[in-house]
Amino acid sequence: MPQYRCKWALIAAELLLCCSMVSPADAQLGLFTREQRIDFTSAWRGARFPDGRPDVPDSVLQRLKGVTAEEAWEVLMPAGYKNQFEPGWKVINPGDQLIGRVVTAVFMPSRPDVNEIINRHGKEEGRIGAQNSWIIDILKPGDVLVVDLFGKIKDGTLIGDNLGTAIYAKSHTGLIVNGAVRDVVGLEEIKGFQIYTRGFDPSALRDVMLMGINVPIRIGHATVMPGDIALGGPEGVTFIPAELAEQVADHAELTHLQDDWGHEMLREGKYTPGEIDGRWTRKMVEEFNAWVAQKGSKLRMKVPQ
Repeated sequence: MPQYRCKWALIAAELLLCCSMVSPADAQLGLFTREQRIDFTSAWRGARFPDGRPDVPDSVLQRLKGVTAEEAWEVLMPAGYKNQFEPGWKVINPGDQLIGRVVTAVFMPSRPDVNEIINRHGKEEGRIGAQNSWIIDILKPGDVLVVDLFGKIKDGTLIGDNLGTAIYAKSHTGLIVNGAVRDVVGLEEIKGFQIYTRGFDPSALRDVMLMGINVPIRIGHATVMPGDIALGGPEGVTFIPAELAEQVADHAELTHLQDDWGHEMLREGKYTPGEIDGRWTRKMVEEFNAWVAQKGSKLRMKVPQ
């Protein structure tokens, strides 16, 4: 047997062994095992869901409410995460900020031989209905479903109002789909259910196949991992790595406190606009930190030398 055939035979055997070690109840369609999900998100040191997806605490999600894309960017960029923002969405039910733990799914154009295997695996794993309903069944409160449908609009409608109702009932958040949705009038009636989509179409979903659940996906210019925090806003969507979520919350909270203190100092006439808008002196930082302490916050600015 040629060397390359031996190599791929070994890989196939390893994949089959991994699948045989996962019970149907814990199995997840796709190319990632639980161990691989943990490995590829190993910077996260906190709790995890049974499938290995990072479980950022509700308390951190609460603190992220009101964080802007710019405030998140100020943490992500210096940390080397330059591809975590995607603009250019059509939004259904805009209003309250979309925020939650990411559950990923990726579809590809349908191919009969591969699709047959996917449906067989789905049946073995006890999945019910069409493939676009499988990804809804696993959602938990606080999850945001993020789906790569390769930008397909006609025949690329992931959900209508029935599946939209199911998503919101399970997650209480929203949906981000690099594809389309249908039944917009019905979806608008699901109050609180925010949808970021590329377009709308009356057609049904067809000629696609579900290639992975909770695997790395691409959404436009962004690389998205299961367990990231999706942060939706008027500019677009920011995908925050789980390990940086609390740091983003701290940075945004400190920024808001700095703004509040600076505005108070300007109203009192204690400092000039140039002083507040420029680099703060040691005296200003010390006064700010004392003011923050009185507010009960544990956050502090670093005192310049």
